[in-house]
Amino acid sequence: MFEGTVRSNLDPLEEYTDEQIWEALDMCQLGEEVRKKEDKLDSAVAENGENWSVGQRQLVCLGRVLLKKSKVLVLDEATASVDTATDNLIQQTLRQHFSDSTVITIAHRITSVLDSDMVLLLAHGLIEECDSPTKLLENKSSSFAKLVAEYSRSNSKQAFERGHNFI
Repeated sequence: MFEGTVRSNLDPLEEYTDEQIWEALDMCQLGEEVRKKEDKLDSAVAENGENWSVGQRQLVCLGRVLLKKSKVLVLDEATASVDTATDNLIQQTLRQHFSDSTVITIAHRITSVLDSDMVLLLAHGLIEECDSPTKLLENKSSSFAKLVAEYSRSNSKQAFERGHNFI
């Protein structure tokens, strides 16, 4: 986030109406939070968004692309620093509002890629597997299926700290 206001962070080029900005804020689950602030859309944002939680900062970035109606979205560890509840909010918003867009997700969290059309599993910088999540899960010997099973058992990020990335 940039130093300024909520409005300037969502609409830096001043292209959208207040109504459109509120709609984007509601879609990314921040509308209620901003409405609580005294200055609403003109509420201050500190440098790097330091006066917002990490999850709220990620949701503002999501609000920005919702406002632009982006057709291509690249998420690089977008949910790595947020709690499970915020991760779920982000995943739900992506499913609801970007179904007609190309979304490229780079993630360690298995939940970030399960709804994808295609999964590319990297191990130590090399392609290990590439297919739909369904097909990879059907093959119980696939690395992806093993990681999902391990995640399901432990439900812990530790299961993925072995150098695997999903794209």
